[in-house]
Amino acid sequence: MKLGRLNHVGVATPSIERSVALYREKMGATTVHDPFDLPAQGVRVCFVDAPNMQVELIEPLGADSPIVRFLERNPEGGQHHLCFEVADIDEARAWYEAKGVGILGPTRIGAHGTPIFFLHPKDMGGVLTEIMESPRQAH
Repeated sequence: MKLGRLNHVGVATPSIERSVALYREKMGATTVHDPFDLPAQGVRVCFVDAPNMQVELIEPLGADSPIVRFLERNPEGGQHHLCFEVADIDEARAWYEAKGVGILGPTRIGAHGTPIFFLHPKDMGGVLTEIMESPRQAH
């Protein structure tokens, strides 16, 4: 298995609208995609483009969203996870399993429409890590 490029940094936020304004006003972001809901994951998502990756703004969709607990500990929001691309999600999952790395939940479809899974922070130096199959247009 070979780790690919950093695709995005996930940033939890209590308000996508406020965060978009921050990225536009304080960071000079010019390309901000329309927010959309991912009900299966309990979040609303918005991507902000940077030249070499994206920032994924993540807002809870309801009280049972997995982001709620993060925002309780970090009321202003903050870095939630890093997402790296791999060529083959099944190969990557098997590789991490063989190494004994904790995988959180099943492989599922993520915000980019490609398969993803998350690695437990306790096995990744304290960083929640998303592994994502590279989008087809990236090949």
